[in-house]
Amino acid sequence: MLQRALGSRWGIVLPGIIVAALVLADLSINAWRVVIVLGLLLTPAMLYHKSLRHFILLPSGVALVGGMILLLLNLKTVV
Repeated sequence: MLQRALGSRWGIVLPGIIVAALVLADLSINAWRVVIVLGLLLTPAMLYHKSLRHFILLPSGVALVGGMILLLLNLKTVV
């Protein structure tokens, strides 16, 4: 039942909420890089796990939204 509830929209909305909570924690640029790398490493690990395969969009969504936040932080420091 939960697998159907986490469709494509929830695959981005839920990681967005997680990243919003991380933004409130005021992480450094290096910490954001670690979050992105962990998301990218968890994605193939979850792909090969039989029961976690349905939730593969969660870590990749965190990596995607975290990358966008990192890009904004880098642009903020340049300007």
